[in-house]
Amino acid sequence: MKVYIKNKIFSFGGNSDVLDENKQSIFKVKGKPFSFTNKKNIYDMSGNLLYTIRNKFWTFLCNKIFVIDANGKRVATLKKNKWSFNAKYQILDTDNKMSIEGKFWGRTSRIMKNGQPVATITRDYTVATDAFTLEADEKDIPFFTALVIALDNIKDKIQNEDQ
Repeated sequence: MKVYIKNKIFSFGGNSDVLDENKQSIFKVKGKPFSFTNKKNIYDMSGNLLYTIRNKFWTFLCNKIFVIDANGKRVATLKKNKWSFNAKYQILDTDNKMSIEGKFWGRTSRIMKNGQPVATITRDYTVATDAFTLEADEKDIPFFTALVIALDNIKDKIQNEDQ
């Protein structure tokens, strides 16, 4: 299945839409304005909370983003060391060995699970906002969408620190 994750141009807090191949909304991402941890919630179209994404508050030596399920349980931690120049992100707190590898800043990355690619993330070129295409098995789309939102949070955090 292929989905499109597009940040809204004029959103207060970092809202996004997640669309299926027919350009129909399947998830809504709502950011919290004035959040020190850049908190974002992912909802299905019925308004049910699926995941919460939030940055670690203190990021002295590495950037960490937490993925929390609807029950409040941390289901993943996305980690990138501050002074690491490779395009590899560790995914911790999962039952499997997972990572995101590739050229996320360039264009394409893969979500790896136990050494095997299970999804492809493509950064789409747009003028005003970030946009991504995610291709994976349909059953994995909600969780992998949360990982893409987490990656976008890391990118935004690193950009803001560099300014």
